[in-house]
Amino acid sequence: MDVNLVLRSTRVITPEGTRPASIAVSGETIAAVLPYDAEVPDGARLEDVGDDVVLPGLVDTHVHVNDPGRTEWEGFWTATRAAAAGGITTLLDMPLNSLPPTTTVENLRVKQEVARSKAHIDVGFWGGALPDNVKDLRPLHDTGVFGFKCFLSPSGVEEFPELDQEQLATSLAEISGFDGLMIVHAEDPHHLAAAPQRSGGAYADFLASRPRDAENTAIENLVNQARRLNARVHVLHLSSSDALPLIAAAKAEGVKITVESCPHFLTLTAEEIPDGATEFKCCPPIREAANQDALWQGLADGTIDCIVSDHSPSTADLKTPDFASAWGGISSLQLGLPAIWTEARRRGHTLEDVVRWMSEGPARLAGLTRKGAIEAGRDADFAVLAPDATFTVDPAELQHRNRITAYAGKTLSGVVTSTWLRGERIVDRGTLAEPTGRLLERNN
Repeated sequence: MDVNLVLRSTRVITPEGTRPASIAVSGETIAAVLPYDAEVPDGARLEDVGDDVVLPGLVDTHVHVNDPGRTEWEGFWTATRAAAAGGITTLLDMPLNSLPPTTTVENLRVKQEVARSKAHIDVGFWGGALPDNVKDLRPLHDTGVFGFKCFLSPSGVEEFPELDQEQLATSLAEISGFDGLMIVHAEDPHHLAAAPQRSGGAYADFLASRPRDAENTAIENLVNQARRLNARVHVLHLSSSDALPLIAAAKAEGVKITVESCPHFLTLTAEEIPDGATEFKCCPPIREAANQDALWQGLADGTIDCIVSDHSPSTADLKTPDFASAWGGISSLQLGLPAIWTEARRRGHTLEDVVRWMSEGPARLAGLTRKGAIEAGRDADFAVLAPDATFTVDPAELQHRNRITAYAGKTLSGVVTSTWLRGERIVDRGTLAEPTGRLLERNN
């Protein structure tokens, strides 16, 4: 065993639990998780992080990088810097909000070429399912996308139209034919159209315009389609806790369905959002505190499989004070871990739970078998966290391109002191190294 690095801590989170350990790294791979006081092999460098906690690098499978085409919103350089600063070592880029969208192999190649030299962490790509690109789905799958995103209601950008139920069935049938994964923005357009639509700055009016029934009905329809076609489906950014019993029942029945939620749904509440504060706008919306409590219960009982950011940035001018017209999206790549840890600890959860939700779960969803855990044979990706340290969110200190955040001024627990990618330290107390991330394809 040719070990070049030993990373030591009194608290290392492994699949078997948290314990004092020395992690032996050979090249880019975890060679072994050794006892804390294991002898450091000749020629190996020891990095002792004391009582800081070593987590597996986080995996974020829901990020809108918008590059190329809308790089004034976000780009691979800035997005991956923000991710690295937040302890994320792998992200998957969503297929829309870039121009071109990732809906053909040719478009995927364009995006990969743009990302190649700018990625501070490892980056993979979702493909997109549109009404007119069924013929492109298998070629995209064969080229290595991790699955396919679709919308059941308008996406907000004209180049990425939604699927109706018949089109969803057609795309799902094609994707299930090669055992692919469909990830779904599940809001029913009929319920949205029937909801009251009022312009202005009142958050209550915006919340009424995106009712829970829109999510619930869309998820019910998706479950029925997945059951009928024996297809693999994943519900994106679950906001309505009302859908949890339906999802739990479908899982128990054997329907191939998974579900995620996001830090903003789990840490922010409708009751605290000031009128006109459209930095809190996202679709589906942030709902009430009682709804949030139920989402945490869904995490605790395993109905919700993972937590990912849905980092969906925009330029400041698009965040107008009118909730009806403002861009919907929350930027949280750098803040997801401390935001979730702050609330999880308050609710009696542990960092092991956070790892399960933010590293292991997303890695499993994407089939990233080398990510998501600290054990021999995995990539040597780590986030080192001072869990008791606190900080107040200052937008000026964020790494993503447009420093608009719903977390401004909040005091959070958990400071990422270093981030490691494939055995190399890429963040050291806020200082970032040059990009060394790689482009990932499914099953590599």
